[in-house]
Amino acid sequence: MEKVFLGDCLDILPTIENNSIDLIYLDPPFFTNKIQKLKTRDGKREFSYSDIWDSHQEYAKFLYNRLIELKRVLKDDGSIFVHCDKNSTHIIKALLDDIFGIKQFQSEIIWYYKRWSNSKKGLLPSHQTIYFYSKTKNFKFKRLYSDYSKTTNIDQILQKRVKDKNGKTIYAKDKNGNTINSDIKRGVPLNDVWEIPYLNPKAKERVGYPTQKPILLLERIIEIASNQDDTILDPFCGSGTTLVAGKLNDRRVIGIDISQEAVELTKSRLANPIKSESNLLKKGKEAYENVSNLVEKLLYDIDYIPVQRNSSIDAILKESYQNSPILIKIQKEKETIEESIKRLEKAVISKGSKKSFLIRTNDIKSLFEYNNINSSIEIINSTTYGLKEILNKGLI
Repeated sequence: MEKVFLGDCLDILPTIENNSIDLIYLDPPFFTNKIQKLKTRDGKREFSYSDIWDSHQEYAKFLYNRLIELKRVLKDDGSIFVHCDKNSTHIIKALLDDIFGIKQFQSEIIWYYKRWSNSKKGLLPSHQTIYFYSKTKNFKFKRLYSDYSKTTNIDQILQKRVKDKNGKTIYAKDKNGNTINSDIKRGVPLNDVWEIPYLNPKAKERVGYPTQKPILLLERIIEIASNQDDTILDPFCGSGTTLVAGKLNDRRVIGIDISQEAVELTKSRLANPIKSESNLLKKGKEAYENVSNLVEKLLYDIDYIPVQRNSSIDAILKESYQNSPILIKIQKEKETIEESIKRLEKAVISKGSKKSFLIRTNDIKSLFEYNNINSSIEIINSTTYGLKEILNKGLI
């Protein structure tokens, strides 16, 4: 379902039923007291809208009346995300606390990006704020995970942690005093600072609309706060980014805008949705720091946690074997197979691994053969196929 309405959302919202919307995102005027305008890439068309107000009170009243209606149409398990910048955060936060309640405040999301240099005196603005509120405490939420930090201690990943009687976090131990290994390691839960690149001037999805947001930003909101076939509403849809992101992710979408040009632009983007990819998000910062990507190449189709600054292991599988971690080491370019085995064996013993893998990448022979290989270590060739086959057959 795709619906795009022309008009003031204050007039359109009363036509929408109570408790019928699963997720609301809005990027309202920011109280900049400017006419926002931008030309399309070919320079043939200019989009603009007014963001001028006589006072803070007038702006607050404008938003208050519309937020009241948005709360009415939102389902009890729904959430609202309100986008704002430094000009309006103080006003919007106070309104949301009043309308939805302080207890329904979930997060202040900081959208961080690098955009362009600034000759103006002062600090370079590099973020915007998105307030996340739910209608009730029983709201939909999907937890996302990211990779562990390079500085994370390996034991913090491998070992289960619990609270002691004083509320202090400690490593869990069994009745014999042995450390208990953690369950499946998913990574670090998504935090409230999102580094998502701003749309560059040459991005395929850029349409020349002022304040256009990247689809990647809206996709993240949609992923954490809604399910497939849910209905998403954007009452200030502008260029239609929310609706395009929703359509690309199998959601029903409703957009409203007072501008005829914005409505036409939204409809045209829905008819031909285009999304730009981000190399920063796809490859990570490491890709821009000339760090070896051998681990990524060899384990690209396997769920693993990369291990930094460790000569004995390069990765830990996210699944475990007999309640013990599965360690992965990749033979280095000038490292003999015997040297690789010895290094991995140290990690196998210290981490209590009952099944680990050494990926062989060369045939360099050492002067002295090393035959006493730990039985928990399996050597495979420099390809993911052998390891993937083992995992798929459930041999571990």
